[in-house]
Amino acid sequence: MTRSETTARTRDAAGDAPARPADRPRSWPIGAAAGTTVLLWASAFVGIRFAGHDYSPGAMALGRMAAACIALSAFVALTTGARRRSGRPGHGTPEPGGPASRRSGRPGGRTLGLVALWGVAWFGGYNVALNAAERLVDAGTAALLVAVAPILVAVAAILVLGERLTGRLGVGVAVAFAGVALIAAGGFTGHADKVGVALAVFSAMLYAFGVLLQKRLLARVDAVRMTWLGALAGTVALLPFAPALLGELATAPPAATLGMLYLGVFPTAIGFLTWGYVLSHWTAGRTTATTYLVPPVTVLLSWTLLGEMPAALSLLGGALCLTGVVLATRR
Repeated sequence: MTRSETTARTRDAAGDAPARPADRPRSWPIGAAAGTTVLLWASAFVGIRFAGHDYSPGAMALGRMAAACIALSAFVALTTGARRRSGRPGHGTPEPGGPASRRSGRPGGRTLGLVALWGVAWFGGYNVALNAAERLVDAGTAALLVAVAPILVAVAAILVLGERLTGRLGVGVAVAFAGVALIAAGGFTGHADKVGVALAVFSAMLYAFGVLLQKRLLARVDAVRMTWLGALAGTVALLPFAPALLGELATAPPAATLGMLYLGVFPTAIGFLTWGYVLSHWTAGRTTATTYLVPPVTVLLSWTLLGEMPAALSLLGGALCLTGVVLATRR
């Protein structure tokens, strides 16, 4: 037996052998989950625009999150029951040596507080800000402005984590915000409300904060439980809008109510479960990069379903936004 063979067997016996291909997660489910997230999140911009004619920003956010919590609670109950019946490890008992071995099913006080903060910021603040923005700007404009979130993630990494500012990042930031300026000047359909643009940019800031915080927390909490707990925290934060929601439910047409429920079950419950799954296997930068596809898909859906025709100047601005994001985040 050669020395290399002896070393390999020793490592294997000690559990230090490199992961075999069969031990690694397959790539196609992760890609499928990323594609599902893109499609559902793109449809959310259109759904918000559609239901926003009959529901105020806070009321729509609360109704959406109430539907999401019901769907997520049912999913958590079903999966927990199935794991118990099969005798497999549950959320609180990660499989030994698996990628979730460091995660806790029942997060401690500090971790639970950060999960709640994440839920309030993303499920609460982001939803209200985006709903308010889409009362003033169209779905395409909102999607393109929120698409600058990866730029904000990269800038935050420099300011908070001390990462190096590269020339490519600087150029990407400049190009992306030139695109934002063009969109603000003309809007995606030829006109834009400055308050609506500011609210959409604020939504992107909350989005970036949510991505950074979620990626850190996924090392301690599994994606399903984190999504569920965050949704509960966001819903609690939105409860002051309950009187408005009850009043608007009585007067809104059924189509708008169905649109709001769709937003809760599909883009929120299902979309965030698939997003969390992808983020737990990919880096924050790579996962966020998949959302480059959200604005083009949103534009197509908005054009087809809402008849919001794109203006040439804003198409140029949107192209600059996406180009800047790619330049800033590309390794």
